[in-house]
Amino acid sequence: MTSPVATASDRSAPPPSDTSRPAPRLRTPRRRHSADRPRRSVLLTVLTSLVLLYSLVPLVWLAVSATKTQEGLSRSAGLWFDGDFALWDNITETFTYDDGVFTRWLLNTLLYVGLGAGGATFLAVLGGYALAKFDFPGRRSVFAVVIGAVAVPGTALTVPTFLMFSKMGLTNTPWAVIIPSLISPFGLYLMWVFATEAIPTELMEAARIDGAGELRTFFRVALPLLAPGIVTVLLFTMVATWNNYFLPLVMLKDPDWYPLTLGLNSWNQQAATAGGEAVFNLVVTGSLITILPLIAAFLLLQKYWQSGLAAGSVKE
Repeated sequence: MTSPVATASDRSAPPPSDTSRPAPRLRTPRRRHSADRPRRSVLLTVLTSLVLLYSLVPLVWLAVSATKTQEGLSRSAGLWFDGDFALWDNITETFTYDDGVFTRWLLNTLLYVGLGAGGATFLAVLGGYALAKFDFPGRRSVFAVVIGAVAVPGTALTVPTFLMFSKMGLTNTPWAVIIPSLISPFGLYLMWVFATEAIPTELMEAARIDGAGELRTFFRVALPLLAPGIVTVLLFTMVATWNNYFLPLVMLKDPDWYPLTLGLNSWNQQAATAGGEAVFNLVVTGSLITILPLIAAFLLLQKYWQSGLAAGSVKE
């Protein structure tokens, strides 16, 4: 007869281990062999180097040529300095030549960029946010129109825009450059795609439940989340407006309203006119001064620009 104590001890004892079952193997980290490492492509390295040279050589030539006098441009090598270092003299003469008209052209360009590119960015943010977060009749038609507008080059619309503005009496005025610059189909499409992924719908619904109106929801909730995309669109529109040449060429006749692109071209063409003075050293120096704000903008806003391009590329 088995005692109850022994029975209880037998019940509480652990079951015998199965010696036939092998112990679990721990996962060891895999060693990376030389074959697993990404191989370097010689062809890709050569092509990248060629693209880098293609991009940097004009900038180097521009920086070196800006240090030369009018005579030094013709008597020295293009990618090397002349004996006379005239950079500061060229800068001073650029801002004082022809009664300081270069300063006027610079201010005109800042005006066109501030109102044109700034307004285009603001309208793209509003339109992209509305198309991404609101459902309304005709939304697909708007999408088709935006895609079609992206495919149409701006130069194809310049002549019809000139004919329309001439009937309105707006040609040869700053508005003839500012108003067309307010429309950026690519910026609108970019903000549409960015706002779709950057703004959670649940966050907007929570703000509305808390009593926030649509304007407060946009400015307090959506706008901070759209900051990388806003900077990206601003950079694209700013560069497009800053380098715009054909539209001011068609719209403007008064040199006092010229932007930098048109003004420097008029200096460059002086040598081809009868009795005109060749000022190629000032054209080169003015071109160097013109690109400095763009380089500074890209360097200062680079982190926002990169994050804006990458946002929405990975969906969780």
